[in-house]
Amino acid sequence: ASIGNFFRRSLRRAGRREEKDGASAAENTPPRVPQGKPGERSSVFYSAGQFFFEYLVVVSLKKMPDGHYEPKITYQFPKRENLLKGQKEEEERLLQAIPLFCFPDGNNWAPITEFTSETFSFVLTNVDGSRKIGYCRRLLPSGRGVRLPEVFCIISCLGCFGLFSKILDEVEKRRQISMAVIYPFMQGLRESPFPAPGKTVTIKSFIPESGTELIELTRPVDAHLEHVEFQALLQRLSPHLILHIFASATLERRLIFLAEELSVLSQCIHAVAALLYPFTWAHTYIPVVPECLLDTVCCPTPFMVGIQMRHLERVLEQPMEEALIVDLCEGKIIRAVGDEEDILPGKLQNEMLTSLNRHNNNNNVHTSEQVNALVSEAFVHFFVRLVGHYASYIKWGRSGSGSFQERAFCKAIASKNCRRFVKKFVKTNMFSLFIEEAEKSRIPQEGNG
Repeated sequence: ASIGNFFRRSLRRAGRREEKDGASAAENTPPRVPQGKPGERSSVFYSAGQFFFEYLVVVSLKKMPDGHYEPKITYQFPKRENLLKGQKEEEERLLQAIPLFCFPDGNNWAPITEFTSETFSFVLTNVDGSRKIGYCRRLLPSGRGVRLPEVFCIISCLGCFGLFSKILDEVEKRRQISMAVIYPFMQGLRESPFPAPGKTVTIKSFIPESGTELIELTRPVDAHLEHVEFQALLQRLSPHLILHIFASATLERRLIFLAEELSVLSQCIHAVAALLYPFTWAHTYIPVVPECLLDTVCCPTPFMVGIQMRHLERVLEQPMEEALIVDLCEGKIIRAVGDEEDILPGKLQNEMLTSLNRHNNNNNVHTSEQVNALVSEAFVHFFVRLVGHYASYIKWGRSGSGSFQERAFCKAIASKNCRRFVKKFVKTNMFSLFIEEAEKSRIPQEGNG
């Protein structure tokens, strides 16, 4: 019952934020600052009926006079006209940022004959904390001889990795025929409403020599897990290390993940951020850091970033306090503070460890969605046990505004170990933002009408 109440409260808050974000993430308001900034949110809230996407862009590599290749946007759909001056400036900032994130591995490219296409995502953040996601498919265009890879990037304020990955499959299939057949498919997608959780939308698409195809796009039932692939994390890290990472994240420390593949970085970082649900990471959040932004790791504030393994030496040279550096290739922690084992209350930590080990042993039994639900439940249960009583300690004034009684809330926790952790957790930005939302939105207690 307590888990159900906890979910209901957080989902109601998410619904309210959804309305607010829907207004600020309107079609013509791209983000001012195309990189992670303090105060941003790590999850994207979305509502059915919105546009699927704001832009589809193609980023190609263009040879410069010095012989290097630079990523440039060579195709954009839709083209925007009649924008106001401020809107045009914001659109230009967005379009300047996209190529950096589509080719974050710098300009060390040369024409090639073979390339395995890869899917990854990045996040662009507005000054108000709202986010847009770039869903990318990097592929080698069909043809003979040596050629350069290009990236098809869909910019959307909707967080649903599985669904957009399927859309990119369709884009890639059409690219191998002709760029011309991509446009009508994306136009059809743009004219279709984004489905509600668990619902399907059908897109009609004509392909020369194949005729009209019906493409079905279905959203998962659990909307808060549709941008998550916990399996990616479980395949690369032991449950023990996942708990060390989770513990560091709950105290809002600096987290750096290293891997060579962009898909691994983006999947694993989205998964780590999702472990914090119903709380959200409230600091710098860059799943794939472009080479030119590597100085981000000097930032004195908390961050969660993904960096390609080739830059390991540059990362280790940076002065950092309270940082956790995770090697996703070898499945190990390269640098730690040293107290990660002792951050979480022992009993609850062991319960989560047992739960994660159970899922690891049954990897072949569960579908991806089942793994997502089971893992998420274990971590939500952890928060319910520790802070699920928060609503009882919001004092409501006659005007309807609430005031959280932090001291009494902490005092109500019987276990010393649990209380010690919660006293630190209540000082984090993620808890403060959560409580701020709760104080603004009074929810009738069950039985009180």
